[in-house]
Formats: sequence, structure tokens, C-alpha cells
Amino acid sequence: MPRKPLADIAGKPMVVRVAEQAKKSLAKQVLVATDSPEILAACQAHHIECILTREDHPTGTDRIAEVAHLLKLPEQTLVVNVQGDEPAIPPELINQVAQTLAMNMDCAISTVAVVITDAPEIANPNVVKVVLNHAGHAVYFSRAPIPFVRDSKTPLPSDLHLRHIGIYAYRAQFLQAYAALKPAPTELAEALEQLRALWYGYQIAVHIAPQAPPAGVDTPEDLERIRQTF
Repeated sequence: MPRKPLADIAGKPMVVRVAEQAKKSLAKQVLVATDSPEILAACQAHHIECILTREDHPTGTDRIAEVAHLLKLPEQTLVVNVQGDEPAIPPELINQVAQTLAMNMDCAISTVAVVITDAPEIANPNVVKVVLNHAGHAVYFSRAPIPFVRDSKTPLPSDLHLRHIGIYAYRAQFLQAYAALKPAPTELAEALEQLRALWYGYQIAVHIAPQAPPAGVDTPEDLERIRQTF
């Protein structure tokens, strides 16, 4: 979808709709980080704070690290990353991912997952799965069906498989460290940026949400679905 962040949703660009949803959360500051002058202009036209970043960032986390540096955020500032194609993101989910990190002082990142039981969804490589330890921290994220069930006769808990939801909270001091780390082999293999943090020993707290948030916009059909809700 070319120029997806600028797609019109009831008279406003999608990225503006995302920012407006974020403003309904408890965040003290909401801004858009982009390398596009066109997106910058669209945000300014709708009075959304926006920062123009470099064009060479390999991941969204690297881009946010530049913003944290430019803003000189104190080390313990909590920063939530909301994707620019999530115009229906629940403000409560933004609050929850920040609260999860605030409550886990031993973690550098927090994120969200939901229980999945549908076998095709578990096997789908476009659905990212996460395995947790006893403390609710991520052990690994993968596009593969993890944990793999070797013996279908073994009694298993109903919440064995978890789908990762792509919203993150970070501490500002971690963002500066992350930007200086080389991409991890697992990150490159799976195309999952959060694996860089695990590779270098950072802990990720995971909140299990009772239900998945509304889907974002990946296709023209998704865009039409979202338009019907505004």
C-alpha cells in the first residue's frame, strides 16, 4: 500500500488517526516519528507533534532511539511505540503496556500477547508467537509454531500458545543501548527486531491481554474495514 500512513480515514490521514487514539491514553506526550517530509506536513496541518528522523534506520526501535536522544529523555522515561497503521489502537492497551514495564523494574521492554488456539493461526508464519517463562518474561519470539507439540496425547494448558501483539514500551536508557547494538542473527533470520534485545540479555515483560485489539491496516481491504468504524 503506497503512502499507507497518509491514507484518508474520514477526512484525516491514517497516521493522524493513530496519534489521536494515542492522545486518549495517559501518555504525557504523543508525537509521530518519521523520515517523510510529507507525513511531517500532514501532522503539522492537524496540529500533531512530529519529529523528522534519519532515513537509514533498520527498525522502528532504532528510529525511536533517535527521537529519545533528540528529546534528551531522562533514563527512566517510559516510551511506548505504537505502529503508524493502527488507527483503532485501544488507549487502554497503551496504558497497560506502560504499566507492565513500570511494574517490572528488571525488564527493559514490555509488550503484549493474546492466547491463540486455532491450529492454522499457530502454524501461520505471519503470526508471531512468544514463549514465556514462569515470571511472565519472554523466552523467545518466532514465526514458527512454538512451543512445538511433540505428543498430541499429552495434556496441555489451554493458554500454551501466545500470539505476540506488536506494541512495545521501553525505558529511554535501553533505547540508547539498543541503537548501539549490532543486529542479532536470530533477529535477521526471523525479521523480528525484539530478538536483538533477547540476544543481548535484556528482559522483556509480557502482558497477556484478555482479547486481541482491532487489527491494523495491511491491505486495501483492511483500510475499508477501518473506514467503516469512523
